[in-house]
Amino acid sequence: MKTYPRPLSLLVLFGTLLVTGCVTHIRLDQTQNPPPAEAFSNFTHVEIKPIVLPSPYAGQAANEKARRKIQDNVDADTRAFLGLWKKAPPATDTARTLVIEPRITEIKFINATSRVWAGAIAGSSAVVLSVTISEKETGTVVARPVFYARAQAMGGAFSFGATDNLMLTRVAKRFTDYLSANYSRAVGGPTGAEPAK
Repeated sequence: MKTYPRPLSLLVLFGTLLVTGCVTHIRLDQTQNPPPAEAFSNFTHVEIKPIVLPSPYAGQAANEKARRKIQDNVDADTRAFLGLWKKAPPATDTARTLVIEPRITEIKFINATSRVWAGAIAGSSAVVLSVTISEKETGTVVARPVFYARAQAMGGAFSFGATDNLMLTRVAKRFTDYLSANYSRAVGGPTGAEPAK
């Protein structure tokens, strides 16, 4: 039986940990969200609910921090255009309320502390944000868009977690861009997932 010198064995072990640590099973095949059933400007009021983080992700410190950062970004991005929506003349005399309910359905977030100590071995970060958009008065679902973002393990290691945090900004921006893009016309929008190679 062939034996390897100790330094080579450690190098092989480190390489194996690095490769397996980089794997995340959170993926999204859908690259495009279809258009909503109608333009959002058809509604006289809009309510955006806080982002929900369900179990098993709720209660985990890194994931709770990620949810708060996504929420902060959504709040900042929507503040300006929601003000314009409220000032716009109503499209109808009938009161209609658009309810927007975002929910994190999958998440793996590597925070800066984990990046500093474990680097790429901590793995990639990824998040899926699913949104139900419905009419409050009737319960009719207008759209169910989904948004995705990922941060590579090596990028996170080299940036000491900066790319992991940028992932949270990207998923929030994809969500708010979709809301803004579908105000005047129902056009859909990208999910953030890349086409399969």
